[in-house]
Amino acid sequence: MPATAPSRLPIPVSLEFFPPKTDEQRETLDKALPALKALNPEYVSVTFGAGGSTLSYTPDTVCQLREQHGLDAAPHLSCMGGTRAEIRSLLQLYREKGCRRIVALRGDLPSGMASYGDFRYASDLVAFIREETGDFFHIEVAGYPEIHPQSDDAQADLLHFKRKVEAGANGVITQYFYNPDAYFRFVDDARRLGVKVPIVPGIMPITNYSQLRRFSELCGAEIPRWVARRLQSFGDDHDAIREFGADVVTALCRRLIAGGAPALHFYTLNRARATTTVVERLQADPAA
Repeated sequence: MPATAPSRLPIPVSLEFFPPKTDEQRETLDKALPALKALNPEYVSVTFGAGGSTLSYTPDTVCQLREQHGLDAAPHLSCMGGTRAEIRSLLQLYREKGCRRIVALRGDLPSGMASYGDFRYASDLVAFIREETGDFFHIEVAGYPEIHPQSDDAQADLLHFKRKVEAGANGVITQYFYNPDAYFRFVDDARRLGVKVPIVPGIMPITNYSQLRRFSELCGAEIPRWVARRLQSFGDDHDAIREFGADVVTALCRRLIAGGAPALHFYTLNRARATTTVVERLQADPAA
């Protein structure tokens, strides 16, 4: 046994996965799970495949993570493409499987779909879950420190966020960001509106600049200019991008921990290396 062991983080960590749809994707997740399980996450969440047969991918992955890996897996539920009957059926399935936590989101309208499901807003979905299941589930909703990409009015966005919480949410996971001041201001604004539930920052590790830029354009997350220019300068040097990305994200997490964030929620993209690198650096010295 080593003379000194790495200190544990002072706050919990949770992880997000997407449900694999191909054998290759399943193999990727299976390879990542041992290292990610070693982080001892408080829980893991599984994103929602909206529309048609993809509705089965999320519950299948949730059951696998719970039954084969012993993880507390929380399914995402989305308004997009889900009827009341489908959502009711999923809620019953998750209750039977022992799930006690759900992430309830509006979601994005899938390509090729002409209309939304039976719920237009996440607040409607949260209210429906409460009507159907009472207080059985701990419900997480989304928050947008840099404003929802489809909102033109920051104050209206905050009021819509408050409605989601008032509908019955127990906690919040934010969209990822790289400016900690955006998170702290969002929390302050939410508290002034009377929102008291924990607001957990979402963390996106950096491993691929073109992918990150594409994600950020879709979700409205801002990549600071200095970070973008540094990432551009590395070109195809993937090792340099990973090392710089780990520096940036670790420093961000340290600021968040020091500023009182209640937990960290990592968007893993079903891979281990980038997330474990950041958490291991934080475990070695959270305040460095």
